[in-house]
Amino acid sequence: MSKIQSVKGMNDLLPGDSATWQYLESKIQRVFESYGYRLIRFPILEKTELFKRSIGEVTDIVEKEMYTFDDLDGTSLTLRPEGTAACVRACEQNGLLYNQTQKLWYFGPMFRHERPQKGRLRQFHQFGVEVFGFNGPDIDVEILAMTARLWRELGVSDCITLELNSIGSLESRANYKAALVEYLSQFKEQLDDDSKRRLTTNPLRILDSKNPETQALLNGAPNLMDYLDDDSKEHFESLCALLDSLGISYKINPRLVRGLDYYNKTVFEWVTDKLGAQGTVCAGGRYDGLTKQLGGRETPAVGFGMGAERLVLLLEELNLVPKGLDQQAEVYLVAAGKVDEFTMKLSEQLRDELPSLKLLNNSGGGSFKSQMKKADKSGANWALIVGENEVANNQVGFKSLRQASEQEFLPVSEVVEKLKSLIKVH
Repeated sequence: MSKIQSVKGMNDLLPGDSATWQYLESKIQRVFESYGYRLIRFPILEKTELFKRSIGEVTDIVEKEMYTFDDLDGTSLTLRPEGTAACVRACEQNGLLYNQTQKLWYFGPMFRHERPQKGRLRQFHQFGVEVFGFNGPDIDVEILAMTARLWRELGVSDCITLELNSIGSLESRANYKAALVEYLSQFKEQLDDDSKRRLTTNPLRILDSKNPETQALLNGAPNLMDYLDDDSKEHFESLCALLDSLGISYKINPRLVRGLDYYNKTVFEWVTDKLGAQGTVCAGGRYDGLTKQLGGRETPAVGFGMGAERLVLLLEELNLVPKGLDQQAEVYLVAAGKVDEFTMKLSEQLRDELPSLKLLNNSGGGSFKSQMKKADKSGANWALIVGENEVANNQVGFKSLRQASEQEFLPVSEVVEKLKSLIKVH
């Protein structure tokens, strides 16, 4: 009988890798919460209509990439391909938006049926931030400043660039779409197949084409900035001025439009050249009309998503993963002989006194030599050794596993203080 394998593009996170993820998660949580953002969680499954109405039925995500199926009662359900629409639905349904402001963040798996490759999986994980109830550019700048702070915390600031654009209001964007279609229709036969299709379904996405010949044609295309309404222009100019005042560098990219229909005004991407084709590590923008589009009251909103897999790859590529993160234990407790009752009580006492201590008990017996090999392999810094003589004398053998030093014998009452002093300076 053949072994069952995981679903293509849906990978396991093994113990040797999970410490890096936990490191990233802790950094992100600390930065987000330092700005007053609160955690929200929502289901992995949503009604398919939520994403069709928010993302847009003629987007690649809805047309090609969603994992959609009928429930037993016939309701069409979809594994969430992104977090913003689900967050809006959760906030609106639970009364978090009416006459309120919210600053929220979340983390979890998203699902898209794409060709799996490095940095792009079918089950991927996103950190997201969504802010509701603020109209001005100051909140756009706050989430950009918060992200810039995260890059500094992770040590990746020098290799990540902020790209900015404004796509204006729905009306100004419609005027620009008409001008863009008129221009590109002259060159329809020269466009790549995706761009030909988008010319009638989602023409703004042509600006984001990766085809060099299409990009060359776009050099003569109308400029989106020339079609912005006055309110969007003022918003964008104020945003840039605030970023300048904070010393946050950025590049204005007039072809940056994002792939989701619900954006307006500010759009942005944080990009790197260290990950090949998968260079976008964080992206987002304003979506002031989405709540109304989903049946609620019109609510100003802005947010972003960042891919955990790509950030982990970036940390590894730049050798910025701190050493020793995957250490299984700081202390390994060796039990030589019939001393289980003593060692179990000792280990629980140590965990009571030192709650953050990584303490690994030897399990399954074994010779003293084999246990010491396990202790060394665990990555522990110290071994506590208990044999029948130690039990009789109410002592514990204490041995450094990483430095050349003699084993010493300590009364049980002194072991906690010894470990406290060592862990504090280690």
